[in-house]
Amino acid sequence: MTEILALHAFEDNYIWLLRAGGFAVVVDPGDAAPVLDHLERSGDRLCAILATHHHGDHVGGLAEILQRFPVPVFGPALENIPGVTHPLAGGERIELPEIALELEVISVPGHTRGHIAYYGPSLHDHGAVFCGDTLFGAGCGRLFEGTPAQMLESLTKLAALPAPTLVYCAHEYTQSNMRFALAVEPGSIAIQRRSEHVAKDRAAGRATIPTSIHAELQTNPFLRWDAPAVRAAAANRLGRAPADAVETFAAIREWKNRF
Repeated sequence: MTEILALHAFEDNYIWLLRAGGFAVVVDPGDAAPVLDHLERSGDRLCAILATHHHGDHVGGLAEILQRFPVPVFGPALENIPGVTHPLAGGERIELPEIALELEVISVPGHTRGHIAYYGPSLHDHGAVFCGDTLFGAGCGRLFEGTPAQMLESLTKLAALPAPTLVYCAHEYTQSNMRFALAVEPGSIAIQRRSEHVAKDRAAGRATIPTSIHAELQTNPFLRWDAPAVRAAAANRLGRAPADAVETFAAIREWKNRF
Protein backbone atom coordinates (compact mmCIF):
# COMPACT_ATOMS: atom_id res chain seq x y z
CA MET A 1 0.00 0.00 0.00
CA THR A 2 1.21 3.48 -0.88
CA GLU A 3 2.03 5.66 2.13
CA ILE A 4 1.66 9.44 1.84
CA LEU A 5 3.95 11.60 3.99
CA ALA A 6 3.98 15.36 4.50
CA LEU A 7 7.37 17.03 4.23
CA HIS A 8 7.25 20.55 5.63
CA ALA A 9 8.78 23.47 3.75
CA PHE A 10 8.96 27.23 4.28
CA GLU A 11 6.27 28.65 6.56
CA ASP A 12 3.26 26.59 5.56
CA ASN A 13 4.03 24.48 2.46
CA TYR A 14 3.49 20.76 2.21
CA ILE A 15 5.63 18.64 -0.10
CA TRP A 16 3.79 15.34 -0.48
CA LEU A 17 5.84 12.17 -0.69
CA LEU A 18 4.31 8.90 -1.86
CA ARG A 19 6.28 5.81 -0.94
CA ALA A 20 5.96 2.06 -1.40
CA GLY A 21 8.40 -0.81 -1.66
CA GLY A 22 11.46 1.34 -1.08
CA PHE A 23 10.59 3.84 -3.82
CA ALA A 24 9.30 7.40 -3.54
CA VAL A 25 7.55 10.04 -5.65
CA VAL A 26 7.40 13.68 -4.56
CA VAL A 27 4.80 16.31 -5.38
CA ASP A 28 5.71 20.00 -5.67
CA PRO A 29 9.21 20.06 -4.16
CA GLY A 30 9.61 23.79 -3.60
CA ASP A 31 12.59 23.11 -1.35
CA ALA A 32 15.12 20.34 -2.00
CA ALA A 33 16.33 20.00 1.60
CA PRO A 34 13.37 18.13 3.15
CA VAL A 35 13.22 15.76 0.18
CA LEU A 36 16.93 14.97 0.20
CA ASP A 37 16.85 14.59 3.99
CA HIS A 38 14.02 12.08 3.78
CA LEU A 39 15.73 10.07 1.04
CA GLU A 40 18.96 9.94 3.03
CA ARG A 41 17.26 8.91 6.27
CA SER A 42 14.80 6.42 4.80
CA GLY A 43 16.83 4.86 2.04
CA ASP A 44 13.89 5.33 -0.33
CA ARG A 45 14.84 5.61 -3.99
CA LEU A 46 13.29 8.58 -5.78
CA CYS A 47 11.62 7.46 -9.02
CA ALA A 48 9.60 10.50 -10.18
CA ILE A 49 8.60 14.08 -9.41
CA LEU A 50 5.16 15.60 -9.98
CA ALA A 51 4.68 19.36 -10.37
CA THR A 52 1.28 21.07 -10.33
CA HIS A 53 2.37 24.57 -11.41
CA HIS A 54 5.36 26.81 -11.91
CA HIS A 55 5.50 28.90 -8.70
CA GLY A 56 8.85 28.80 -6.96
CA ASP A 57 7.55 27.43 -3.68
CA HIS A 58 6.42 24.36 -5.65
CA VAL A 59 9.32 23.76 -8.04
CA GLY A 60 12.23 25.68 -6.52
CA GLY A 61 13.94 22.50 -5.36
CA LEU A 62 13.81 20.71 -8.69
CA ALA A 63 17.27 21.58 -9.98
CA GLU A 64 19.07 20.51 -6.81
CA ILE A 65 17.11 17.28 -6.54
CA LEU A 66 17.68 16.41 -10.21
CA GLN A 67 21.43 16.90 -9.80
CA ARG A 68 21.37 14.01 -7.34
CA PHE A 69 18.48 12.02 -8.79
CA PRO A 70 17.89 12.47 -12.55
CA VAL A 71 14.34 11.10 -12.55
CA PRO A 72 11.32 11.78 -14.78
CA VAL A 73 9.50 15.02 -13.98
CA PHE A 74 5.81 15.39 -14.82
CA GLY A 75 4.39 18.90 -15.05
CA PRO A 76 2.05 21.29 -16.88
CA ALA A 77 2.69 21.67 -20.59
CA LEU A 78 1.50 25.29 -20.62
CA GLU A 79 4.09 26.47 -18.09
CA ASN A 80 7.84 26.88 -18.35
CA ILE A 81 9.32 24.64 -15.66
CA PRO A 82 12.96 23.71 -16.30
CA GLY A 83 13.47 20.00 -15.78
CA VAL A 84 10.01 18.79 -16.83
CA THR A 85 10.43 15.72 -19.04
CA HIS A 86 6.77 14.75 -19.35
CA PRO A 87 4.57 17.80 -20.15
CA LEU A 88 0.88 17.25 -19.41
CA ALA A 89 -2.25 19.10 -20.49
CA GLY A 90 -4.92 17.19 -18.56
CA GLY A 91 -6.79 14.05 -19.49
CA GLU A 92 -3.72 11.83 -19.44
CA ARG A 93 -3.13 8.79 -17.26
CA ILE A 94 0.40 8.38 -15.96
CA GLU A 95 1.97 5.18 -14.68
CA LEU A 96 4.31 5.09 -11.68
CA PRO A 97 5.21 1.40 -11.79
CA GLU A 98 7.78 1.51 -8.99
CA ILE A 99 5.04 2.33 -6.48
CA ALA A 100 2.33 0.46 -8.42
CA LEU A 101 0.22 3.56 -8.95
CA GLU A 102 -1.75 5.08 -11.82
CA LEU A 103 -2.76 8.74 -11.67
CA GLU A 104 -5.25 10.72 -13.72
CA VAL A 105 -4.22 14.23 -14.72
CA ILE A 106 -6.85 16.97 -14.36
CA SER A 107 -6.50 20.40 -15.97
CA VAL A 108 -7.34 23.00 -13.30
CA PRO A 109 -6.28 26.47 -14.55
CA GLY A 110 -7.12 29.60 -12.62
CA HIS A 111 -4.38 30.06 -10.05
CA THR A 112 -1.92 29.76 -12.94
CA ARG A 113 -2.46 29.32 -16.66
CA GLY A 114 -1.56 25.65 -16.88
CA HIS A 115 -2.17 24.32 -13.36
CA ILE A 116 -2.84 20.57 -13.18
CA ALA A 117 -3.86 18.15 -10.45
CA TYR A 118 -3.13 14.44 -10.00
CA TYR A 119 -5.91 12.08 -8.96
CA GLY A 120 -5.29 8.57 -7.71
CA PRO A 121 -8.61 6.65 -7.50
CA SER A 122 -6.92 3.69 -5.77
CA LEU A 123 -5.09 5.61 -3.06
CA HIS A 124 -6.28 4.90 0.50
CA ASP A 125 -9.33 2.97 -0.79
CA HIS A 126 -11.32 6.16 -1.31
CA GLY A 127 -8.95 7.99 -3.66
CA ALA A 128 -6.77 11.08 -3.26
CA VAL A 129 -6.09 14.20 -5.29
CA PHE A 130 -2.95 16.35 -5.22
CA CYS A 131 -4.27 19.75 -6.26
CA GLY A 132 -1.45 22.21 -5.55
CA ASP A 133 -2.90 25.68 -5.03
CA THR A 134 -6.29 25.21 -6.70
CA LEU A 135 -8.36 23.92 -3.78
CA PHE A 136 -7.42 24.47 -0.13
CA GLY A 137 -8.99 23.49 3.14
CA ALA A 138 -12.03 25.86 3.15
CA GLY A 139 -10.50 27.97 0.39
CA CYS A 140 -9.06 28.20 -3.11
CA GLY A 141 -6.06 29.77 -4.74
CA ARG A 142 -5.80 33.39 -5.84
CA LEU A 143 -6.39 34.09 -9.52
CA PHE A 144 -2.91 35.13 -10.59
CA GLU A 145 -3.16 34.11 -14.25
CA GLY A 146 -6.67 32.80 -14.84
CA THR A 147 -10.22 34.09 -14.81
CA PRO A 148 -13.07 33.48 -12.36
CA ALA A 149 -14.79 31.35 -15.01
CA GLN A 150 -11.69 29.17 -15.39
CA MET A 151 -11.29 28.71 -11.66
CA LEU A 152 -14.96 27.92 -11.21
CA GLU A 153 -14.73 25.25 -13.90
CA SER A 154 -11.59 23.83 -12.27
CA LEU A 155 -13.19 23.70 -8.84
CA THR A 156 -16.28 22.09 -10.37
CA LYS A 157 -14.07 19.28 -11.69
CA LEU A 158 -12.57 18.69 -8.25
CA ALA A 159 -15.97 18.93 -6.54
CA ALA A 160 -17.23 16.17 -8.85
CA LEU A 161 -14.71 13.66 -7.48
CA PRO A 162 -16.18 11.04 -5.12
CA ALA A 163 -17.05 12.62 -1.76
CA PRO A 164 -14.60 10.50 0.30
CA THR A 165 -11.65 11.55 -1.90
CA LEU A 166 -8.81 12.91 0.22
CA VAL A 167 -7.58 16.34 -0.79
CA TYR A 168 -3.83 16.95 -0.50
CA CYS A 169 -3.30 20.65 -1.14
CA ALA A 170 0.03 22.39 -0.81
CA HIS A 171 -0.52 24.84 2.07
CA GLU A 172 -1.73 24.84 5.66
CA TYR A 173 -4.27 27.62 5.23
CA THR A 174 -7.36 26.01 6.72
CA GLN A 175 -7.64 27.96 9.97
CA SER A 176 -7.48 31.38 8.31
CA ASN A 177 -9.81 30.16 5.58
CA MET A 178 -12.33 29.02 8.17
CA ARG A 179 -12.53 32.57 9.53
CA PHE A 180 -13.55 33.73 6.08
CA ALA A 181 -16.02 30.85 5.63
CA LEU A 182 -17.70 31.91 8.89
CA ALA A 183 -17.98 35.47 7.60
CA VAL A 184 -19.64 34.23 4.41
CA GLU A 185 -22.02 31.77 6.13
CA PRO A 186 -22.21 32.78 9.82
CA GLY A 187 -25.28 30.63 10.38
CA SER A 188 -23.73 27.38 9.15
CA ILE A 189 -23.49 24.76 11.90
CA ALA A 190 -21.15 22.67 9.73
CA ILE A 191 -18.72 25.58 9.37
CA GLN A 192 -18.92 26.41 13.07
CA ARG A 193 -18.12 22.82 14.02
CA ARG A 194 -15.29 22.50 11.54
CA SER A 195 -13.84 25.78 12.69
CA GLU A 196 -13.76 24.49 16.26
CA HIS A 197 -12.09 21.23 15.20
CA VAL A 198 -9.51 23.07 13.10
CA ALA A 199 -8.68 25.44 15.96
CA LYS A 200 -8.09 22.48 18.29
CA ASP A 201 -5.92 20.71 15.70
CA ARG A 202 -3.75 23.75 15.10
CA ALA A 203 -3.43 24.50 18.81
CA ALA A 204 -2.13 20.96 19.24
CA GLY A 205 0.25 21.30 16.29
CA ARG A 206 -1.71 18.88 14.12
CA ALA A 207 -2.17 19.30 10.37
CA THR A 208 -5.61 19.97 8.94
CA ILE A 209 -4.63 18.41 5.61
CA PRO A 210 -5.65 16.12 4.02
CA THR A 211 -9.22 17.23 3.98
CA SER A 212 -11.94 15.57 1.86
CA ILE A 213 -14.21 16.54 -0.98
CA HIS A 214 -17.16 15.88 1.36
CA ALA A 215 -15.85 18.31 3.99
CA GLU A 216 -15.17 20.97 1.38
CA LEU A 217 -18.63 20.67 -0.15
CA GLN A 218 -20.11 21.27 3.29
CA THR A 219 -17.90 24.15 4.44
CA ASN A 220 -15.87 25.73 1.62
CA PRO A 221 -17.54 28.89 0.24
CA PHE A 222 -15.71 28.46 -3.06
CA LEU A 223 -17.49 25.15 -3.68
CA ARG A 224 -20.83 26.50 -2.44
CA TRP A 225 -21.60 29.16 -5.03
CA ASP A 226 -25.18 27.86 -5.33
CA ALA A 227 -25.89 27.97 -1.58
CA PRO A 228 -28.43 30.70 -0.74
CA ALA A 229 -26.23 32.17 2.00
CA VAL A 230 -23.24 32.39 -0.34
CA ARG A 231 -25.32 34.01 -3.08
CA ALA A 232 -26.66 36.46 -0.49
CA ALA A 233 -23.13 37.29 0.63
CA ALA A 234 -22.12 37.89 -2.99
CA ALA A 235 -25.17 40.10 -3.50
CA ASN A 236 -24.20 42.13 -0.45
CA ARG A 237 -20.75 42.70 -1.93
CA LEU A 238 -22.08 43.55 -5.39
CA GLY A 239 -25.04 45.65 -4.26
CA ARG A 240 -27.34 43.48 -6.39
CA ALA A 241 -28.09 39.83 -7.05
CA PRO A 242 -25.27 38.04 -8.90
CA ALA A 243 -26.15 37.18 -12.47
CA ASP A 244 -24.80 33.65 -12.33
CA ALA A 245 -22.43 31.26 -10.56
CA VAL A 246 -19.35 32.90 -12.07
CA GLU A 247 -20.32 36.31 -10.72
CA THR A 248 -21.09 34.79 -7.32
CA PHE A 249 -17.71 33.09 -7.24
CA ALA A 250 -15.88 36.22 -8.46
CA ALA A 251 -17.51 38.40 -5.79
CA ILE A 252 -16.60 35.97 -3.00
CA ARG A 253 -13.03 35.55 -4.31
CA GLU A 254 -12.56 39.33 -4.48
CA TRP A 255 -13.88 39.66 -0.93
CA LYS A 256 -11.40 37.02 0.23
CA ASN A 257 -8.55 38.96 -1.43
CA ARG A 258 -9.30 41.88 0.90
CA PHE A 259 -10.43 39.94 3.98
